[in-house]
Amino acid sequence: MAIIAVLLFFIKLTAYFLTNSIAILTDALESTVNVIAGFIGLYSLYLAAKPSDVNHPYGHGKAEFLSATVEGTLIFVAGIYIIVEAINNLLHPHPIKKLDYGIALIAVTAVINFLLGLICIRKGNINHSPALIASGKHLHSDTYSTIGIIIGLILIYFLRWSWLDSGIAILFALIILYTGYSIVRSSIAGIMDEADAKLLTRLVTRVDSHRRENWIDLHNLRVIKYGSKLHIDCHLTVPWYLNVHEAHLEIEELVYLIRKEFGDAVEFFVHSDGCLDFQCSLCFKENCTVRQKQFEKRIPWTAANVLSNKKHRLTEEKRN
Repeated sequence: MAIIAVLLFFIKLTAYFLTNSIAILTDALESTVNVIAGFIGLYSLYLAAKPSDVNHPYGHGKAEFLSATVEGTLIFVAGIYIIVEAINNLLHPHPIKKLDYGIALIAVTAVINFLLGLICIRKGNINHSPALIASGKHLHSDTYSTIGIIIGLILIYFLRWSWLDSGIAILFALIILYTGYSIVRSSIAGIMDEADAKLLTRLVTRVDSHRRENWIDLHNLRVIKYGSKLHIDCHLTVPWYLNVHEAHLEIEELVYLIRKEFGDAVEFFVHSDGCLDFQCSLCFKENCTVRQKQFEKRIPWTAANVLSNKKHRLTEEKRN
């Protein structure tokens, strides 16, 4: 990835020397961020892949969030620099030449960037890697800015509107600024262990739709991302008369169900609780010889009601 970024940078630099276009120059300078971010991303992936140790019991996955934060910051700085250079070019314009060669060269870089970004985002989503996703978004933002520059250069070539060289650069610099902000915002959320609502909803929906009759209650659920790994804490209520081995088998079924959906890069800390009398009315287990109350209603598990560190009660459900 880093080698390709270096190659694209030199292609854009060559296009700048041929055309003398400030828009192409700023695009080339923005590509330097790709090069730097590529090396940072490689190092962060190396760190994230290291196994947990005494000093890092949850592994080194947070390194990817730090890498994405640095990359997002570099993107933001590049956007500001592009705006400054574009304004300076408006105030002090200079002639542009050989636009046909310049357009052809940067069009090639746009296609390569888009394909690489698509690969990074897909692999990042599969592996839950914020560093790969950040790199993919960065490459796509670079592609969009390059497309904008190509449009501007085509108009300049046919209409001789030289001011578009700076105008288009400013427009897409704003897109770059937004992309940088989005990446930094997402990375900080990961570092601060902000809840991922989509991920949590997906997980709870799968568990609820495959609920076993011995899974009476699920609460105090926590999902934390460590790079490509997911760390899941929860309390699972099972019938109180199950022995330790039987309760453990129920937990193993829960783990298997989640890993079947999210892969093996999932850590679990599941605490088992024995059911209490007030839970009989929401327990749908058949042939229970110790039932104290008749089954009334099954409470659906949702991302909202499994987060609380409190067992569900049917009386509260009716009150709500």
